[in-house]
Amino acid sequence: MRFSFIPAVLTLVSTVAAQTITDVWQTTWDKAQLLSNPGGNTVTFGAPGDIGSADIVVNDTSTQQTMAGFGSSLTDSSAQLFAGLKSQNEGNYWKLLDYLFNTTNGANSAGFSYVRVPLGASDFSANVYSFDNSGGPSLGSTITELLSTFNFEAAPSDLLSTLQDIMSVNSDVRLHVLPWSPPAWMKDSNSMNGGSLNDQYTDAMASYLLKSLQGFKNAGLPVYAMSIQNEPMNSDGTYPTCNMPVETEAAIGKSLRSLMDSNGFNDTKLIGFEHNWSNAGDYPVQLMQQAGDAFDGVSFHCYEGDVSNQEQFTSQFPDKEVYFTECSGTLGSDWWTDIKWYMDNLFIGGPQYGSSSGLMWNLALDSNGGPKLPGTDSCGGAGCRGVVQINDDGSWDVNQEFYALGQAAKAVIPVDPNGPYAQRVDSSVGGDSGWALLVSAYATGRATAGDQTRYSLVVTNWNDGSDSGWNPQSVNATIEFRGKQATYTFPVGVTTLSWYADGN
Repeated sequence: MRFSFIPAVLTLVSTVAAQTITDVWQTTWDKAQLLSNPGGNTVTFGAPGDIGSADIVVNDTSTQQTMAGFGSSLTDSSAQLFAGLKSQNEGNYWKLLDYLFNTTNGANSAGFSYVRVPLGASDFSANVYSFDNSGGPSLGSTITELLSTFNFEAAPSDLLSTLQDIMSVNSDVRLHVLPWSPPAWMKDSNSMNGGSLNDQYTDAMASYLLKSLQGFKNAGLPVYAMSIQNEPMNSDGTYPTCNMPVETEAAIGKSLRSLMDSNGFNDTKLIGFEHNWSNAGDYPVQLMQQAGDAFDGVSFHCYEGDVSNQEQFTSQFPDKEVYFTECSGTLGSDWWTDIKWYMDNLFIGGPQYGSSSGLMWNLALDSNGGPKLPGTDSCGGAGCRGVVQINDDGSWDVNQEFYALGQAAKAVIPVDPNGPYAQRVDSSVGGDSGWALLVSAYATGRATAGDQTRYSLVVTNWNDGSDSGWNPQSVNATIEFRGKQATYTFPVGVTTLSWYADGN
């Protein structure tokens, strides 16, 4: 079941004149625009003149990483809420999935295309479980014997059914799967909550992960990427976690990559680290030094450090992929302040420092930031906020994370069904008010040779005067592209705009 909402003002056909901006999406600080089209006159590139108070230069001859997409994590708690919504109000359920995941070019939706999925329990599950709660040395000594009670169906049925529904809306969604902990019997703590993996189970853990991949495949859910351990430097006794030294993850990675290649998962990416920016120059660098051939790249979280720390990794391994896979909103925080930070650090800043994805934590939570695993101390204080809030009455609301993600996603989703995702291209900002604009630029190729490339800008104007009271100021900017110039006035907020031209 699929809904498609395409406003007439945004209808875009292949006959649109080259280098004419007709596709505009905007979210403003005052919520006057919420991932919507602001209307106004068509903006056309013409002969260059004086620059505006800010001047954006797009250099599409200098290309960077190919984007994988933007999205969030479908935890057990999120899936439980989605399933409850489907049962209570199926129409609202499908409208929400479409609003989140429809990537049709021009559709009234965020265009999410990347979903991260825990393997087994996390801090947002109803109970602690793995896919092999009963395995272990009592069953024998071989890996086959150790894992003889592996059961992929230990995952809540809501999780798999929600994923299948998401895939029915967007069959190109990239699934990224990873455990919060190995099964308890593999660990020195004999518990999924805290502790470390016993070294003797390195190969068994690799086989466990392979079986998980096979489980998803058998459920009709192809996996784009797998990671070995969420936050391997974190051991917390109140929810599934595991301290995993670099050499252990490296050993599992080598074993798992061989198993993946010999079992039909050659194209599934293996992504390492999955922890904070603050350690970008240490753990992930050592991981690539020890097992670089096994891993396609690494991923980062936002909870310590700064996005610029990613450069400590990319400067040493420029050919490895970088993903950004987790950051959580906090209940009660300021709407516009959050959006500014997300764009600066995650959805514009992240790609500028090499990220090919941008993900928030829970896709959906309730108004209290739950349901959480009983007894967990995670998301303390005010509590975590989901990208979506699902309410008891069968309604839903989207939060600031939705709008920030959607503004970024609009610039990178394919133009055509089964077409390529965008590639980041270089851009710069000058002029007296250039400081007020954060900009990323993209080029999206086409499924058919000869069709024009879509060029897109994601622009944040954060000149709100918040440092000295409150005085939001629009920025009249010029955009330079291949010797032509266009003029656009950016309100305080985030604007995503696109035009079409022959590709390089």
